[in-house]
This record gives sequence, C-alpha cells and structure tokens, in this order.
Amino acid sequence: MEVIAMDVLHAPWRMKYIDKSSKEKIDCIFCEFIKEREDEKRLILYRGKKAFVMFNAFPYNPGHLMVAPYRHTGNYDELNQEEILEINLLVQKCLKALKKTMDPHGFNIGINMGKVAGAGFEDHVHVHIVPRWEGDTNFMPVVGETKVIPEALDVTYRKLKEAWEE
Repeated sequence: MEVIAMDVLHAPWRMKYIDKSSKEKIDCIFCEFIKEREDEKRLILYRGKKAFVMFNAFPYNPGHLMVAPYRHTGNYDELNQEEILEINLLVQKCLKALKKTMDPHGFNIGINMGKVAGAGFEDHVHVHIVPRWEGDTNFMPVVGETKVIPEALDVTYRKLKEAWEE
C-alpha cells in the first residue's frame, strides 16, 4: 500500500475570520481604523486627501486591496467629483503597485453596494482590487469551503508599502 504525504497549509490569521466569538465589534472599519493612526496594524497602505487604501484583512487573494473615501456613505452616487477622482487615481496606483510586486495575470475591480450585492460593510462604499492568477481558484473553496492565501498579510503589506513609496 502506497502512503501519500499530505501537504499542510498554515494560515493562522484566518482563525479570526472563522471564529465569530473573537471578532472585534466594529460598526465601520473604514471610519474607525482611519482614526486610530495605526496604519500597519490596520493594514492601511496609503492616506490621500479624500480617500485611502487598505488591505482586506480576509482577502479573496493575496494583495486584495480596498479604496474608500474618508466620508461615510454607502452610495457611490453620493460621492462628489473630488472623491471619485481620487478614488479612481488610487485604484490606478494600486494596479501599478500590485503589478510591480506580485505580477498578477489579471484583476477583478468592483464595488459591492448593499448587502444583497455582497457588501460586508454596506454603509461605507469602497472599491475592491483583487489580483488574479491563472489557476488561483481550485477545489479548496468549492469542496473545502476554504480559500488558501499563500502569503502572510504583513509580508504582502510590506512589499506593497515599499512599492507604493517608490
């Protein structure tokens, strides 16, 4: 009988997402985290005049970023021209930094407005930038209901922070 070795994947930061009892009770991560001035802890990559960039702490893929206005609104159509312009310029800068540091094959860019659209924080509009690689979806999310992120968030944060500042 042949014994097949199983690969073990360690992703300890995912326990915060899985364990509902350990979750912080936060009304709006976009409003509360930006006030704290603990950018590395809260994974805030950049602060602009009208908007900022932060990592998704429970990413779909490595490098999953979000761009949000400082102003608390759940509706994209309520953003003013200055906010829309800066958000879109930041999305463009995110793409450049992600291409430089992670070499993805493509991207998903989108806004989930409202709970039915998948918004986790429906009262504060934000743009998702998700790097994609050919073959990045496999049996794990389908069969095991688990997404494997192959790099720790703090490692990805430091890589992108360095690229952002160049």
